[in-house]
Amino acid sequence: METSGAQTVYPPRLRPGDLVKIVSPACPPSRDGIDRGVEVMRSWGLRVEVGVHVFDSWGYMAGTDADRLADLNEAFRDPQVRAIVTSRGGKGTYRIIGGLDFDAIAADPKPVVGFSDVTHLHLALWARCRVTGVHGPFANWSDDWSGPDSAEALRRALMTTDPVVLHRDPHEATAAVQVDGVAEGPLVGGNLDAIRTTVGAGLPSLAGAILFLEHQKGTGLGEVDRALTQMMGSGQLDGLHGVVLGQFLGFEDIADDPTQGGWHITDILRDRLTRLDVPVLGGIPAGHGFHPPTIPLGPPATIDTTAGTLTVASAVK
Repeated sequence: METSGAQTVYPPRLRPGDLVKIVSPACPPSRDGIDRGVEVMRSWGLRVEVGVHVFDSWGYMAGTDADRLADLNEAFRDPQVRAIVTSRGGKGTYRIIGGLDFDAIAADPKPVVGFSDVTHLHLALWARCRVTGVHGPFANWSDDWSGPDSAEALRRALMTTDPVVLHRDPHEATAAVQVDGVAEGPLVGGNLDAIRTTVGAGLPSLAGAILFLEHQKGTGLGEVDRALTQMMGSGQLDGLHGVVLGQFLGFEDIADDPTQGGWHITDILRDRLTRLDVPVLGGIPAGHGFHPPTIPLGPPATIDTTAGTLTVASAVK
């Protein structure tokens, strides 16, 4: 059940010599990518282990549900493991959420890193245990996609208690979506499709929160419209304090499609979100794009649309 109103739980920050476990709750990574990810984290003075089933294959997922869940619960239960970094997203995390050992998670909280399909895991940890998480790069590391700035941002998020400040990027499509104001509240969210599919199945209360949304194009504008309309109609967004929009990628050619009536992704976002009557800050360069920042999920956050900033407290203590 959801721990509505419970106190936020901050896992301890990592220190040199701490053990990090890589797991695959969704799809399998490449061996070269994991080798590079291990190398990056070891350069920070951390020890790194790779879960038994990380490279397994079962359909499009990294092994059976039971095996993926076993790796994840083993990492949560092992007192030597001080952080969990997911290997990649894709599909499948939603299938194993119900089997998580929430008692072990609450007894020994540790930061979980990932995004995209791993949003399901972040939402479950917040709803059931109020444990903060880290929206950050996967262990399936690519220097071309992530790079040194992404690596340093992740290191600081895991190994320091510095706040994270992100600025609106006018080159992001969602920068054109704004409702003026300042809002405060815990930052909750991630991938829009993952959040939408959690409505009615464990999505935590968003009352008093700031909702972070990012998305990668699948079937078109309609999927974003349906997702936001479903969330609004469910009452899940009642009491929301504000919205932060990250990257909504793959919609660049929509305006030239005659079947869309001249609408772009910004038209859908503006039409739906302005009805909430809360501050909306678009243009935060976070999501499925290159050189991703790291964003704490769960700690207090502030959005200021005039300054164009999102400020989030550390996810670790």
